[in-house]
Amino acid sequence: MKSTIRIKTINGKEYWYEDIPYYDKEKKQIRHRSKYLGKNIDGQPVRVRDEPMVPVAKTIIDAPIGAYTHGNLLPLQKITQELSLQSTLEEFLNADETDVVLALAYNRVLRPLALQNVQTWFEGSSLFLQNPHLPLASQRLSEILASLGKSNVPTLFMDRFTSLITPNATLFYDITSLSSSSQLLELLEYGYNRDSDGLPQVNISLVMDKDRGIPIQYDLYPGSIADIGTLANMLRRLKTRGISQFRLILDRGFFSQTSLAELLDEEIPFIIPPTLQLTSVKELLSKAQKQVAKAEYLHKYEKEAIFAMPVTLSHLYELEEEPRVLTVKGYCYYDPQREQDERSSFYRHLYDVAEKLRNAQPKAWKRPDVVVGEIAGHYARYLTWKFADGRFEVAIKQKAVTQRVNRMGRFILLYSGDMDWLTCLTQYRQRDAIEKCYDVMKNDLKALPLNLRTEETLRGYLFITFLALVLRMRLQMMMKETGLIKQYSVQKLLLELEKIKVVELSSGEMMVSEVSKKNRTILEAFDLCA
Repeated sequence: MKSTIRIKTINGKEYWYEDIPYYDKEKKQIRHRSKYLGKNIDGQPVRVRDEPMVPVAKTIIDAPIGAYTHGNLLPLQKITQELSLQSTLEEFLNADETDVVLALAYNRVLRPLALQNVQTWFEGSSLFLQNPHLPLASQRLSEILASLGKSNVPTLFMDRFTSLITPNATLFYDITSLSSSSQLLELLEYGYNRDSDGLPQVNISLVMDKDRGIPIQYDLYPGSIADIGTLANMLRRLKTRGISQFRLILDRGFFSQTSLAELLDEEIPFIIPPTLQLTSVKELLSKAQKQVAKAEYLHKYEKEAIFAMPVTLSHLYELEEEPRVLTVKGYCYYDPQREQDERSSFYRHLYDVAEKLRNAQPKAWKRPDVVVGEIAGHYARYLTWKFADGRFEVAIKQKAVTQRVNRMGRFILLYSGDMDWLTCLTQYRQRDAIEKCYDVMKNDLKALPLNLRTEETLRGYLFITFLALVLRMRLQMMMKETGLIKQYSVQKLLLELEKIKVVELSSGEMMVSEVSKKNRTILEAFDLCA
């Protein structure tokens, strides 16, 4: 089947397209795919990126007929090329579909909008000059997102994308919840809601490459799935993608005797703080907190004194047919400054809660224990109370308070592999990068709320959000590497670059607008030219 070349007229302007016939195996019929070739200039197709940009200093007789935002796209397009995002997408999507996916991802980074407004944004950017016939009407976008969500494109993309990971990379893993009021999504369930908005949610997990500062893999789970329940699935996915040599940094929400056994069995180097749910951990911390403040364990960390004592956790694992002892190395840390801050904060809040209870005047129909729960929250464990004559009599449990205060400033990090106290502590504290990544996804990329109608559209939308997050986090890392982060926030830098326009002249020529000194400094730092 031969392709044909034809000219389409769009908004009074002529553009060349190649009409490519192909056989659709699912529908068992001949279909056609349109490939944009370029603008019609002197009878030839010329793409904008190939057109000569007229220097602004040159005397121009032609009047400008349009201006398109351009500069803020340049770093995103550089990242797209650097990480092979476009070429990887083109392995699974046709040219127009790839352009739509990238345009949506760019939009979420630059100016996240509802689907019905994306086409207006696109027509005001230089992306429009590269492919003015791109299908971006809201109905068409919904169809494309649903098609993405039904397909295995996101999985195939991550299979290829994760191959970029260097051996022995340090990976962060965490999970968060995205809430929605939609009544049509089966993935939405009630569970531990990190945003405390009372809505059902879908959980999304991320694996993040520490050194490159970008997410490399994500998964979706029903909102009721606990953090621990996702760990085994994540490890299997990494293994099937050929990733075997890495160090995993986890938060305490993933700690359990089962997850500990699995990490040890898979021989995966890891760092994880244990919870006090296991008796063996309580006993270890109780023993260590009395010894950790010895002079032999004194060190200096970020100009502050800190104590670090080697410890070993031995836990009897009885969930298998043959019980065995899990043995894990770790460090118990004691931070005197942190202890002081925690004590002050704890006593202040405990006093406020007790006073608030004493002054409470609950309605007669309301149960006293419910009122205590609402006012005291987790501080209720440190209080005793009686309710008489419409008032609360409150006292503080000294033993419970003493046990809590004695642990302040002290914490344990367990690890496997060869690691000194400094490496263990430093790498664990760097895991706040993935928390910031979730913050960017929710607040900067506007991943919430999820007002979508079908699960397929949700899955397609979150794939776009993942790509946008890769772009946004890599841009932030580039700003750190070049020192621009000291002068600009990501948003301010993109707004500054937005001043660079591509101007279309009545003759059909394209011209880049004046580049300011600030913009030139940014472009040179990124090794870009307008």
